[in-house]
Amino acid sequence: MAAPINYGFGNSRFPRAEARDFAMTQPIAGRFPVPAIDKLPDDIRTRLLGVQEKSGFIPNVFLTLAYRPAEFRAFFAYHDALMEKDGGLSKAEREMIVVATSSANACEYCVIAHGAILRIRAKNPLIADQIAINYRNADITARQQAMLDFAMKVCREPQSIAEQDFAALANHGFGDDDIWDIGAIAALFALSNRMAHLTRMRPNPEFYLMGRVPK
Repeated sequence: MAAPINYGFGNSRFPRAEARDFAMTQPIAGRFPVPAIDKLPDDIRTRLLGVQEKSGFIPNVFLTLAYRPAEFRAFFAYHDALMEKDGGLSKAEREMIVVATSSANACEYCVIAHGAILRIRAKNPLIADQIAINYRNADITARQQAMLDFAMKVCREPQSIAEQDFAALANHGFGDDDIWDIGAIAALFALSNRMAHLTRMRPNPEFYLMGRVPK
C-alpha cells in the first residue's frame, strides 16, 4: 500500500518470534514459486522492504504476486488508487467492502488480512467478524449497509444492477464517484480473491490478532 499501516504487531500478545516460527512451517502459497526478495526488480524489492520495515512483516500477497512483476505493479497501482484515496468513503468503509465481498467469495486470505486492516482503521475489534459472517446484522449504519448491499450485488449478480440501485445509494448521500469506488473495490477484490484461490495463498499468522488486543 502507498502508506503501509503500522500494524503494531510487536506490541500484541502474539510474540513476533512465535509468529515467525509458525510461519516458517507453513507455505506462503502452495501452487506457484515465491521469488527470493533479492532476485526481484529494484522497485518491487524496495516496496516489500518498506512494508516490512513499517509493519514488521511482509504480507504474503506481496510475495505471491511478485512472481509476475508487471502484474504486481498493475495490481498494486490500482489497489492504491482505490484504497488509499480520500473521498466520500472512509478507508474503514473501503475495507468493509473488501471483507464482505471476500467472505462471499470464500477467500480466506482477504477476509483475514483485510479484516485485520478493518479492525485497525475502524478502531473496532468486533466489526470485521460481524461483517464477514453477516453484514446485515453488523453494528454499522444504514448508509454503510446500503453501501455493502450494492457491493454485494456487484460481487454476486452484477448483471442485475439497475437504476434503482443507484437511486438507493444517492438517497444515502453517495455521489457518482463514491458509487464508482464501491463497485470498483468489489470488482478489484473479485480478482484478488480468485488469485488467492488460484495460488492457494495463506494469510500471515500476524494478521489474526491485529486490532483485537490492546497495544
